[in-house]
Amino acid sequence: MAADTDGPDVLERLDPVVLHHIVNTLGWPDLRPLQRAAIAPLMDGEDAVLLAPTAGGKTEAACFPILSAMAGHKWTGTSVLYLCPLKALLNNLVTRVDAYAQWLGRRAALWHGDTKESQRRRIRTDPPDILLTTPESLEAMLIGVKTDHAHVLGGVRAVVVDEVHAFAGDDRGWHLLAVLERLERVTGRPIQRIGLSATVGNPQQLLGWLQGAGEGKRPGRVVAPGVVLPAAGAADGPRPAGEVELDYVGSLDNAAKLIAALHRGEKRLVFCDSRRQVEQLGAALRARDVTVFLSHASLSADERARSEQAFAEARDCVIVSTSTLELGIDVGDLDRVIQIDSPATVASFLQRIGRTGRRAGTVRNCLFLATRKDTLLQAAGLLLLWGRGWVEPVTAPPEPRHLVAQQLLAATLQQHKLGDQLWSEEWNGLAPFDRSAAPVLRHLLDEGFLDEDGGLLFIGPEAERRFGQRHFIELTASFTAPPQFTVLSGRTEIGQTDPSVLTEERPGPRRLLLGGRSWQVTFVDWVRKRVFVEPVDRGGVAKWMNGGIGGLSYALTRAMREVLLGADPPVTLTRRAEACLVEAREDDAPDTVHPGGTLVTRVGDDVRWWTWAGYRANATLSATFPSISDPVQRPSDCWVRLREDLTPELWRAAREGADEGLALPDVDRRAVRGLKFSAALPERLAIATVAARLADFDGARAALAEPVRFHHDGASR
Repeated sequence: MAADTDGPDVLERLDPVVLHHIVNTLGWPDLRPLQRAAIAPLMDGEDAVLLAPTAGGKTEAACFPILSAMAGHKWTGTSVLYLCPLKALLNNLVTRVDAYAQWLGRRAALWHGDTKESQRRRIRTDPPDILLTTPESLEAMLIGVKTDHAHVLGGVRAVVVDEVHAFAGDDRGWHLLAVLERLERVTGRPIQRIGLSATVGNPQQLLGWLQGAGEGKRPGRVVAPGVVLPAAGAADGPRPAGEVELDYVGSLDNAAKLIAALHRGEKRLVFCDSRRQVEQLGAALRARDVTVFLSHASLSADERARSEQAFAEARDCVIVSTSTLELGIDVGDLDRVIQIDSPATVASFLQRIGRTGRRAGTVRNCLFLATRKDTLLQAAGLLLLWGRGWVEPVTAPPEPRHLVAQQLLAATLQQHKLGDQLWSEEWNGLAPFDRSAAPVLRHLLDEGFLDEDGGLLFIGPEAERRFGQRHFIELTASFTAPPQFTVLSGRTEIGQTDPSVLTEERPGPRRLLLGGRSWQVTFVDWVRKRVFVEPVDRGGVAKWMNGGIGGLSYALTRAMREVLLGADPPVTLTRRAEACLVEAREDDAPDTVHPGGTLVTRVGDDVRWWTWAGYRANATLSATFPSISDPVQRPSDCWVRLREDLTPELWRAAREGADEGLALPDVDRRAVRGLKFSAALPERLAIATVAARLADFDGARAALAEPVRFHHDGASR
């Protein structure tokens, strides 16, 4: 897409007070191209997605024209919502947004799960002009008995959705869209929707998704001047800028040694892809006298805030984080980003490398430290895609029937009653919250989640029993958090730990690793799920159960195959990384990859079909070939295990039968429990939802379309 352009006098469309402060308070001689290009469409009331790399000025690109429209049209009350996926991001933004609002005598305020009740009362009495919140808190305002949502939210004219790509890729996105449609019913008018996004592979589709029921009915555009938009799946594109190095260190302890020795005096942000790895690396760095801070979702909000504040103010230090610091939370000027092993997506890597290179005279940089050979291969494949300018498309999870059930209950709570023929109007015709949701509604009635009387729907006793605690707070979140125990040292909350750490048999005293420090358990309150601890020198254990569907994508797994076949990513490879890749190509590649198609190999009784198609495609293929697949396997990213008595003849017969169509993957019924609100669905629909999310038909078809070679004890045919 060509970059948006603007006329020579576009700045004059901004309110003169806003323009005065841009020049005199901020000291900016001009706006960035994105900020200029956003003025006209936003002030004209168009929906938009503003696309720019991390630290590209997206917040200002939205705020300056929206504040100007607020002044020009004399909007009153809370006229703008600013939605973020993380409370920490809201905390980081509210001071800046409020400062801009005060230029015009307006104000911004914060409302999320940690906001004190006294502050909420002030907002209910005297609503701010801009309310920064989360979709979950917005839902709570709509269904809560304390908030007159028509008074607080009835004047909303525009909503800014920060990090919109982070919403669109999971169920929080479906929840967001549904709540915005219900909000339009409260306001009685369309609400302008503005998404702020990092680079994605399908920005036009992301815009259409954000428009919801208004897609095709309201004007909208992608604003991305100076950004070369990637084509998802494109083989070649512009090489991105940045200094990237890939190293193989062999263990997390070796990674700690290297981080402690390198780049002394600099501020370094280290990303890990599990909380356990964050804790272990943090403890290893602290043992080497490195000033280290930690950030992940199981640390208390205060603990994370202390870490992020100290890191922002320090110089010679390291902060170790999961993806919690991937989004736009400000941690000051960084010198380096270090990645342990590899993220699962190019989009995630772009966010992380975008944390560097913000100061004049510096460039974006990232050092990859692979602790295992398989993660070295994954990192090399990811960097191969990055070097081609490829970024994943953002797609919403299919068939969110559990969110349909949640929304039917939430809308009934909000309105106190719904017409049994008019309920679908609450979402303005947005699928799947339209008449197609009738089977879900019927189940809610049959099971007592809803009651029906005189043509009206009411909340039923089963909904009260399952979700009614604390004013139906459970209905406001679209995801299920696994049960965790709160860890307390005296009265100070350190964070949360998985119950398995407290119940597993282990010799010696029970010790936890949390916040990069070891703690000895002194008492467990099993009823209130609290653990009391005291500090000890070492010996702590970190562990959390991960939910959701894991596995790598078709595109990334295929790129890993390319690396095994000889492709090198356009980055600096250390001698250790080069040697490890050479070894993999010489020792592993002959039995796992072939340039002419996929391989079926046999080693003893172990028969594997090396598809290199990704976990979801392999799960689809396993279900499609029940006659030859090993029924007890869990498919991997790279292969599907087949029956030990497989012959080429059995393969051909099964392959011909698959031409009738691909099958949905088999679903372990325990996986359905990870689907929030699955209790409000018929079991068959809950299973069908999980199966649809586990499938990758495109990847499976692509793998099936390739020739297959049989590799048997060193011989091919």
